[in-house]
Amino acid sequence: MPGHFEPIPGGGAAVALDEVEISIIRSLAVQLLELIGPGDEPAGDDGDLFAELFAPGPSEPPADPVLKRLLPDAYGGPGSEGASEAQAAELRSYSAEFRRFTENDLRARKREDALAVIRCLDALTVAGEGGAVLKLSVDDSRRWLGALNDLRLAIGTRLEVTDEEDTDILYRLPDSDPRKPMVMAYLWLGGLQETLVDTLTG
Repeated sequence: MPGHFEPIPGGGAAVALDEVEISIIRSLAVQLLELIGPGDEPAGDDGDLFAELFAPGPSEPPADPVLKRLLPDAYGGPGSEGASEAQAAELRSYSAEFRRFTENDLRARKREDALAVIRCLDALTVAGEGGAVLKLSVDDSRRWLGALNDLRLAIGTRLEVTDEEDTDILYRLPDSDPRKPMVMAYLWLGGLQETLVDTLTG
């Protein structure tokens, strides 16, 4: 179980984490929460579910590259480079309209995923230097999977990872490279994510 998730009877997953690993994941989840922020909350009357449901959000993509990766445009992404100016303008318009009605919900879901990670870790009882075994229900596993994916996207964006070739380069970075700790976290989270997927699909 050390270093990777394993399925547990009745569904869900478990992984052994030491104190340092718990601290790293919790710190990253808190940073993710701070990055995502509260978003533009609906301006409807209290208790008015319809007003909240149809309240528009932002129409422009975030300026921060990580947020732009976590909250991407629905249209006009990779593959649209050959579009004409008119087509590009149309795609931007579609993306803006789509974003207005989806970004708030997407931010809320990502916040809930990150909060689930923090709550699960805070509920652990760490025994001395031995760490603890984290056990997740199926629902918590799905939330963790979402949060791990967001954390890897965030770190990968900071590391300018765009494809598999970039990942191969990361493996060969010397220990003296200042990016090394971030690279190690990126690769470790990838292992956790992959084994958690296996528990849900196996």
